[in-house]
Amino acid sequence: MTSNPQEENKTLAVVSYLTIIGSVIAIIMNNEKKSQFIAFHNRQGLGLCLMYMIIGYFISQFDNWQISTAFWVGMGLLFFYGIISAINGKMQTVPLVGAFFQKIFSSIGK
Repeated sequence: MTSNPQEENKTLAVVSYLTIIGSVIAIIMNNEKKSQFIAFHNRQGLGLCLMYMIIGYFISQFDNWQISTAFWVGMGLLFFYGIISAINGKMQTVPLVGAFFQKIFSSIGK
């Protein structure tokens, strides 16, 4: 059984959006192959995971279901957009923050 490299790249790109652990695993596994596609989604996924944890900490201080729900929906949409982009094999930045993540994590995947 032969593996399709394009499908393997998509799988690692999707894994990079699944929690901070998934991002780290995808970064480590990409060190061998150096795929620009995987590196692009690693930067996006790592940035989203870190942003989720940092902003989530401050949002939790409000103790308000309306603010929390808005945060969850907004972050969910950003993660969903990134995952769908990875599944489709496209290198599209996540709206609002994707270009920033590409800039600050530019050393990942080089």
